[in-house]
Amino acid sequence: MPRLARLDAPGVLHHIMVSGIERRNIFRIKKDREDFLDRLSNLLPETQTSRYPWVLMSNHAHFLFKTGRVPLATLMRRLLTGHAVNFNRRHRRHGQLFENRYKSIVCQEDIYLRELVRYIHLNPVRAGIVEDTTQLNKYPYSGHSAILGIEDRIWQDVNTILGYFGEKSLLLLGGE
Repeated sequence: MPRLARLDAPGVLHHIMVSGIERRNIFRIKKDREDFLDRLSNLLPETQTSRYPWVLMSNHAHFLFKTGRVPLATLMRRLLTGHAVNFNRRHRRHGQLFENRYKSIVCQEDIYLRELVRYIHLNPVRAGIVEDTTQLNKYPYSGHSAILGIEDRIWQDVNTILGYFGEKSLLLLGGE
């Protein structure tokens, strides 16, 4: 059965999920995450893609992207292929790193968007990587700290997301 075509046009919001094959790690060490973020920080402005919430876990990652002038498939191919090549070289391995192709869900409703921001950013808490939102505020592999103004990531659109919540504290409390 052929794959269904993805809806991909400038200005569409996509919840992107990537997972390691057989739930294996796609980030083993800090250098893996840092290289991935460096690659992303170069590709986003180049493709005029906006990034909102995001999180890097050990075996998967979530992003909310708003497509720019370059198709999402092009951005993701460059991002994931580059990461896989560097990861395989660094860890002296070969073969597929990611489970299938990335998943993409179009995000259209404001209510879903607010829940998605919470879901993505609270992944480290639910996984036990950090104990609570106080530790999440300092977790370097999530967009949460940028939304709170703790971390400065020039490639992350903070103001658009804050506009959906009204106050920074609402994001921490998980309320509306």
